Amino acid sequence: MKVGTDGVLLGAWTRLRKSDLDILDVGTGTGVIALMLAQRSVLAGSRISAVDIDPVSVEEAELNFRNSPWRERLEVRCMDFRKMERGRFDLIVSNPPYFINSLKAPEQRRSTARHTDTLSYRELIESTLRNLSPSGRLAVILPVQESDSFIGEAIRRGLTITRKTFVRTTENHPPKRILLEASSGECSVEEETVLTIEDSTGFTTPYKDLTRDFYLKF
Repeated sequence: MKVGTDGVLLGAWTRLRKSDLDILDVGTGTGVIALMLAQRSVLAGSRISAVDIDPVSVEEAELNFRNSPWRERLEVRCMDFRKMERGRFDLIVSNPPYFINSLKAPEQRRSTARHTDTLSYRELIESTLRNLSPSGRLAVILPVQESDSFIGEAIRRGLTITRKTFVRTTENHPPKRILLEASSGECSVEEETVLTIEDSTGFTTPYKDLTRDFYLKF
């Protein structure tokens, strides 16, 4: 499966703290988010676990982890996050399946990765709460039109939305994605921000600043 902009955005945007020693990437796919977090947490020495329900994706992620400089801090398992009760992660990240009522992709792997049939927002939040440390956080990227459902469910389950960044392709287009951070141990809510990816000259300076450590062309 290809590396998408959503995954790169989440891997670069997610806030990392020195206390984030155990991190979990849910629905890892190729493993790009886990790899980005491993690169960003070199000094902290964080341990990054990854899970995916698709065996082929797990094989891809395992190969990518093995060929990376951070292989000793990365692990991937083929499992259903809904059945996971391992323990206490300081940070859980996910680029989750997000299409709720849309036409399914003809290829099964793409449908599994893109639709909430295999992991609904409610199940993602419930499973996160079972595996999150008392002060832990959840970071996700979602389509804007689906985000109210996720936010409502998170708040009902006792989480606080601590960060929001709307993402738009250009200034002339409405935001299509939203980056969210939810916490079980914080009550402060940061001001909402907007990130524009491109302008008339190409990629914007804020987008380059956010992602330059992961793109050779920047």
